[in-house]
Amino acid sequence: MTDMLAERSRRYWFVQGMKGLLSLPGFILMSAFVGFTALAFQSGLTRGEATFLTFFVWALPSQMIVVGAISSGMGVVAAFLAVSLASMRMTPMVAALVPEIRDKKTPSALLLLLSHFVAITAWVYTLKKVQDIPREGRVAFFAGLGITLTLVNTAIVFSLYGVVSQLPPIAAGTLYFLTPMYFVMSIWESARQPVIYWALALGILIAPASHHFAPEIDMLVTGLVAGTFAYVIDRARRKRAS
Repeated sequence: MTDMLAERSRRYWFVQGMKGLLSLPGFILMSAFVGFTALAFQSGLTRGEATFLTFFVWALPSQMIVVGAISSGMGVVAAFLAVSLASMRMTPMVAALVPEIRDKKTPSALLLLLSHFVAITAWVYTLKKVQDIPREGRVAFFAGLGITLTLVNTAIVFSLYGVVSQLPPIAAGTLYFLTPMYFVMSIWESARQPVIYWALALGILIAPASHHFAPEIDMLVTGLVAGTFAYVIDRARRKRAS
């Protein structure tokens, strides 16, 4: 009986996670993928290539790096390294998420599988909701959310490829930009420590200079510089307070 109740609970929270598709973050992400579809078409990717990128790369910034690499004639090895460096940001995101959603019975293999679905929208949305979800339902909630977001947006790219070919580049870029804007605002709203505010503010200030002087690795430079300075400032603040 206990196992049956646990299974029903997991199914319930999986469905609740799926409903996240219909939230404001879900709609923003779907709009961003409409923009990505237009940019992929204009960059010369085939429908199959764009669909493959969406499902297997999944994180939208990394997909944009691939598209940019193809457009600029970058070699396969250079593009691989660029995407790998951009995807390193997922490591601390996964490290922050896993302790919040796992319980003592969660198989490591399941967590490894679900790590594929960790991206900005699913990560932020789950961390905002996780405190209202019982521990035994959190993995199911994230699974429902992440898998649904991935499959639906993969279907959007596949079905709209070519349909949005007449979308102006500025409109496609604007739709794509909605997701990072939501991410920044959500992190700011949900932040619990001053160091996060420092890191975000410094990142916004440093990003233009990073893009100007090192456009190939601007995200990496911005993250390293802003994060380091934020850590130093926060550590000095805590020392003064103690």
